[in-house]
Amino acid sequence: MAAAERSSSIVEYFGGEAGYRCGYCKNVTGNLSHGMWAHSMTVQDYQDLIDRGWRRSGKYVYKPIMNQTCCPQYTIRCRPLHFQLSKSHKKVLKKMSKFLTNGDTSKVAGDEEPMDSHREDAIVCSFVLKNESDINLSELKPLSVDEMQRVETEDNNEEEEMKKEVNVKKVASESFQTCADQDNASSSTPSHSAKLIHTTPKPGKGADLSKPPCRKAKDIRKERKLQKLLQNQTHTLEGPPKQVEPQVLLSQISKSKGNQPKSLEDLIFVSLPDARHQLEVRLVPVSSEDPQFKSSFSQSATLFAKYQMAIHKDTPSECGEYEFTRFLCDSPLEAENPPNGPDCGYGSFHQQYWLDGKIIAVGVIDILPYCVSSVYLYYDPDYTFLSLGVYSALREIAFTRQLHEKADELCYYYMGFYIHSCPKMRYKGQYRPSDLLCPETYVWVPIEQCLPTLEHSKYCRFNQDLKAVDEGCIKELGRVRVLHKRIVMPYSVYKKRCKGPSDEASVQQYASLVGRTCSERMLLFRS
Repeated sequence: MAAAERSSSIVEYFGGEAGYRCGYCKNVTGNLSHGMWAHSMTVQDYQDLIDRGWRRSGKYVYKPIMNQTCCPQYTIRCRPLHFQLSKSHKKVLKKMSKFLTNGDTSKVAGDEEPMDSHREDAIVCSFVLKNESDINLSELKPLSVDEMQRVETEDNNEEEEMKKEVNVKKVASESFQTCADQDNASSSTPSHSAKLIHTTPKPGKGADLSKPPCRKAKDIRKERKLQKLLQNQTHTLEGPPKQVEPQVLLSQISKSKGNQPKSLEDLIFVSLPDARHQLEVRLVPVSSEDPQFKSSFSQSATLFAKYQMAIHKDTPSECGEYEFTRFLCDSPLEAENPPNGPDCGYGSFHQQYWLDGKIIAVGVIDILPYCVSSVYLYYDPDYTFLSLGVYSALREIAFTRQLHEKADELCYYYMGFYIHSCPKMRYKGQYRPSDLLCPETYVWVPIEQCLPTLEHSKYCRFNQDLKAVDEGCIKELGRVRVLHKRIVMPYSVYKKRCKGPSDEASVQQYASLVGRTCSERMLLFRS
């Protein structure tokens, strides 16, 4: 495929946006960002942009001015291949299983949404409210390869599965010692000092120390299993019980599937043969040409309006079909389906959650070369008790792991922005292991290393190497690609041809923000 025949990203840079209302702290003019309109964008270019702190809302792509904005927004990504299920995550998954099985609707703690549901940070921006810029679409189409080459010659010259650490000898010895202690306790009299300490407290005043301490059922079951295995081994192994290797006992326990922690997939895709409810998750490409997208559009748009009005208190005029389309259906990403990619291809999708034949939630996601990027989630407020925010995030993490089986490089789950200065937005840090993007050097740093610094300052450089710099910074401004009068040219040529005020400062700012790779690959529209 010739270079000009490949799809190219075409963007229109607007520069730094004047302060506008923050959707997190409600500061009227505190939210500051750079922005550009993406007329079209390849999935690789968008992947590289979000790895430099950019994020899209519809076709508008913005980057917070981190050291000035009221609520710094750090790009956060989770590492699904080593994802660690927390107790609260397991509760949400079991809650869904109970509901599907028998209709149980009891509430579970942890009803946070998985991704940003505050539209204010991007949508209030005046550049987003406009449709397309007033540009003749024919101007955005690059000319042939010959014309492009002719112009360019004028210039002369881019990781923890929960590891169960068990001290085998300690487990075994403690188990045997516990049995011995219990035998001794029942056959011997307490010492004088014990009599002074083991006094029965008054009712409601504390634990009765004369009785054995309460123990977890899990520990009791483990102890019984060790004892049972020990008894069995006396008939098959040489020597008395005390000579049995503890490793042998523990290895036999580990062979039992019931003792293995359940994986994320085990809890999500559990078999429910006699379930009262049926849940189906459908991946639908965001395309007016896709039959599933067209047939479900009306129901999906109605659900969006219901969610926005109930959860974000929007008026009906703020969440109609036009707003729904502009915000969650219009995407600059060009769909791609390379042979080494996932079966569904790359691009923008709606992950629809169908319960008994109706949509109760929709996760808007972008599937990119290295990640699944979550854009937004909206759901039926009638099903808030299912913690659909957490549930959908866990489904998307599992989905990323599935895609990785076909596309090796696709192994991250991007959760949008982490906002430490807004307590309600810290929940994203609970999906571990995860990393935050350093706003100065654009390297990823484990979130555990970032949190102590964020406790002292809203804006932080996470890279501890003070000599480190942005390795992706622009080297030669003249190499920035420009689309001018339907002709692709390097900026050095455009600069010679352009008559009027110099725009070099604006182009320099654009190039430094998008980085060398994107600035030399994307087309910067100039009128």
